[in-house]
Amino acid sequence: MSTKKPTQARRDAFVLSTEIEKPFDLLAHFPYRIAIVSNLLILDRDPLIRYEMDLDARSIRVLLNIGSYSPITAADVAYQSRLDPYSVTRAINDLTKRGLVKPAELSLGRAKPVMLSDEGVVLYRKLVELIEFRTEKLLAGLENDDIERLKVTLAAIEHNAETMLAEHGQVVESKGGSLTREQQEFLRWQQRSNGK
Repeated sequence: MSTKKPTQARRDAFVLSTEIEKPFDLLAHFPYRIAIVSNLLILDRDPLIRYEMDLDARSIRVLLNIGSYSPITAADVAYQSRLDPYSVTRAINDLTKRGLVKPAELSLGRAKPVMLSDEGVVLYRKLVELIEFRTEKLLAGLENDDIERLKVTLAAIEHNAETMLAEHGQVVESKGGSLTREQQEFLRWQQRSNGK
């Protein structure tokens, strides 16, 4: 599959600045390109998913995680999705008010796991169907070997990003700075990923 034509079209549309010495070429910067794809793939930006689901992107991601891994705690949803725990808790509360999520029967100490309600399961199944349809379109023309290599590459990038953010948090703290609650999570997620 060739990406030369669309890449060249963007290069033609966005010529590097001559106003700054050595401007940074965003189109050649890998993390920037990943962010662009990520922005395009935000679930609630897809007109079809937005039409079918009356949920924002965060709630959709939380619903997917609860459906796929329930019973699950808010902290585990946050870790799995890399959303901040406070946003996850707000999304769970919203999904509970909508009757899509309910408390799970089992208890894990202080943590209160949740699961999908019957209505939530119906919506989850519909969402999975839409996501699978999207996946077919997104991966059209890619070979299975390319897809598997991409999965391995993305896992490595995710691990490296998590490590980098945790290290940056430690640098800020060593300089006397303070971290936001979300930034503190980077440290916990990295420890958890490393089995600590």
